[in-house]
Amino acid sequence: MLWFPAVLALALVVLPVVGLLIRTDLTRFPSLLVTSSSLQALKLSLITATLSTVACVLLGVPLAVVLARSRVPGIRLLRSVVLLPLVLPPVVGGLALLYLLGRKGFLGQLVDWLTGQQVPFTTAAVVIAQTFVAMPFLVVGLEGALRGSGDRYEQVAATLGARPWTVFRRVTLPLLLPALGSGMVLSFARALGEFGATITFAGSLEGVTRTLPLEVYSQAEVDIDSAVALSLLLIVVAILVIAVARPRSWEGGLR
Repeated sequence: MLWFPAVLALALVVLPVVGLLIRTDLTRFPSLLVTSSSLQALKLSLITATLSTVACVLLGVPLAVVLARSRVPGIRLLRSVVLLPLVLPPVVGGLALLYLLGRKGFLGQLVDWLTGQQVPFTTAAVVIAQTFVAMPFLVVGLEGALRGSGDRYEQVAATLGARPWTVFRRVTLPLLLPALGSGMVLSFARALGEFGATITFAGSLEGVTRTLPLEVYSQAEVDIDSAVALSLLLIVVAILVIAVARPRSWEGGLR
């Protein structure tokens, strides 16, 4: 009985991709992908998605540990706030970042006063927007893994005299490795496909903030064949990231 809804669910995912393949002009496909704007957008997407994934790890791992292990009052409310980007429309997230770090934002004015630089409509803004929408995917996975494993190993290490940093480095982090690998892959894939927050907070400047999803949107207004080809390229890159990197992360965590 499960086959029927399973096939429908698979069709809902696969058939739109098939529609793109049918629509693609295969005779022009290679030439559409090697234009300077397409290559710039692909390069920028890969660089910013990688940087945002690193930021997700550096910020998200400590946050997940705090959410999973802390017993302070209000931790449930804090968890809800952290997961807010998962349910917010990305455009709303972009507006929130713009009014935080823009010229009239309270933090943006401070950055402008200290450095003389503005954050919006720069490559740094792309990384910030991608991190904003991608980090909850990492935090959710890591917090779930920590709660599932419990804290008995950490308690034993602490009773044996291990310092908190030693417990985190030698006990907590090894427990997180499988979930960390999966979370990094999901964060990278989410950052790679980010559109709404990026165009709102960073704009669409060729070579500076125009990532591959923004290039698809830009080309859809002037050359639909190019937009379809770039969409397929984005799909292929995302599939390769998930299919290749995720199994490695699980294998690495099981060794």
